[in-house]
Amino acid sequence: MTEREIVLPQSMKLLAERAGYAPAIKVGATIYCAGQVGRTAALEVISDPEQQFVAAWENLRMVLAEARCTFEDVVEMTTYHVEMREHMAVFRTVKDRLFPRGQCAWTCVGVVELAHPGLLVEIKCVAVSRGSRA
Repeated sequence: MTEREIVLPQSMKLLAERAGYAPAIKVGATIYCAGQVGRTAALEVISDPEQQFVAAWENLRMVLAEARCTFEDVVEMTTYHVEMREHMAVFRTVKDRLFPRGQCAWTCVGVVELAHPGLLVEIKCVAVSRGSRA
């Protein structure tokens, strides 16, 4: 069996306990990040779209940091959007501010809903730790 390490930032322990999932799993040099959304550590969904997008990116940043990675280590990303047409311009503005442009393969998917009411985006990714690259 492949050795797996659960990546769990301190601020996400409540979520992991309630939802029964790992924010990320590290296998060798590869980190598989579960979808991150724009909610607080207390699991409250942020209502303002731009602030929700910032929080989703910051939550992803925390998971990557716990795995000793940054956005620069991301090689593949998938984003899931509710109301894509209405919010994509704002999402891209936030993404371009926080995430290096052209750094990874990106798939963007429109969906009807996410896990909780009010969520507008979910961001998941795969990263490769720089410390383990040849």
